[in-house]
Amino acid sequence: MLLLAVAWYAVLSIVCFAAYARDKRAARARLRRTPERTLLLLGFLGGWPGGFAAQQVLRHKSGKTSFLVKFWLTAIANVALGTVPALSGTVPSFAF
Repeated sequence: MLLLAVAWYAVLSIVCFAAYARDKRAARARLRRTPERTLLLLGFLGGWPGGFAAQQVLRHKSGKTSFLVKFWLTAIANVALGTVPALSGTVPSFAF
């Protein structure tokens, strides 16, 4: 179960980092952007470590306070929804 969770976070983090990179390229080229809702959803589903890494490495979405507040709320919600059931010994129906 732990290995599956680690793999889930790793894959989604890579996907989320790639989404931030794509959005950064689109912003520079003045092309169609990735909606913030998509970036936040990827983070909420488990890709927030990759999103955080992209914010630091790519310097993308790192200065927009309204986005950062939503980002950290979704990251906290992701951790809470995964940690609380694990600590109590129950797994929610939507989890692995």
